[in-house]
Amino acid sequence: MVWSADRFVDGAVVTAKYYGMAPLLVGMVVVGFGTSAPEMAVSVLAAMQGSPDIALGNAYGSNITNIALILGVSALIYPITVSRQVLRKELPILLAVTAFTFWLIQDGRLGRLEAVALLLVFGLLMAWNVLISLRSRSTVLRPTEPASDPTGMTIRVALGWLVAGLVLLVLSSQVLVWGAVKIAVGFGVSELLIGLTIVAIGTSLPELASSIAAARKKEHDIVLGNILGSNLFNTLIVVGLAGTIRPMPVAAEVLSRDIPVMAGLTLALLVLGFGLRKAGSLGRFKGLLLLICYCGYTLYLISTAIPATA
Repeated sequence: MVWSADRFVDGAVVTAKYYGMAPLLVGMVVVGFGTSAPEMAVSVLAAMQGSPDIALGNAYGSNITNIALILGVSALIYPITVSRQVLRKELPILLAVTAFTFWLIQDGRLGRLEAVALLLVFGLLMAWNVLISLRSRSTVLRPTEPASDPTGMTIRVALGWLVAGLVLLVLSSQVLVWGAVKIAVGFGVSELLIGLTIVAIGTSLPELASSIAAARKKEHDIVLGNILGSNLFNTLIVVGLAGTIRPMPVAAEVLSRDIPVMAGLTLALLVLGFGLRKAGSLGRFKGLLLLICYCGYTLYLISTAIPATA
């Protein structure tokens, strides 16, 4: 999985340079959505099989994991530069989408109308982002020109690794998810807890692997675009598709605990990005703070589940 993530990031970076696309857009559209394929597959299957807690827990738990665990680990490996665009546009949009989702399901139910609304918002946001990127790029390399990449990778090879790396990432993560769920079910853990922890971590492994690989290569926009794009995809597409397939009840814990935690972490990321002393960066100390938040949240989930499973 780590090897395929390395190839996947290389392919994404070279493809972005070749076609004149901003790395942040590639991170959000290609890497972010591509690595969210496991979340989509698991939540859709869970909805079809009548397991709404796994479907919603997977989506929202993955968002919490993406910010607190994956960005935390990535920042510990190498400090991440946060661009002004992320602080002034992408993060506020993610906060607004989170608030909109909470407003839609505050009655404790996700119906087809609400699910379709989430899908429509996603389509509008993506069309807007792509349009802005196409208008703002200054130069686009022609297909006859070689990609200016220090590794010497051609665009054909880059596209090949982009696809192959993504497929291997999804498959390897899915194998780990299946094994983890079987073990958890054997211990009698609730579906919501499984979705928020084991399934969320398992389906977020592509994001973890690709973000660490991008952090090592100092591709900061790829790291942030991956996380922000994945969270948008999970909140709008993953939940929207699951709700369209089968309307589902929303557990009270999701409304009172998990969505507020998800929104709080997004807001914390915005505050940490601006910073008090050094704006525009996520250093190792901030990465450690995010990891502590994730550990605290996970320990709380486990502690509240112990009486029910005893």
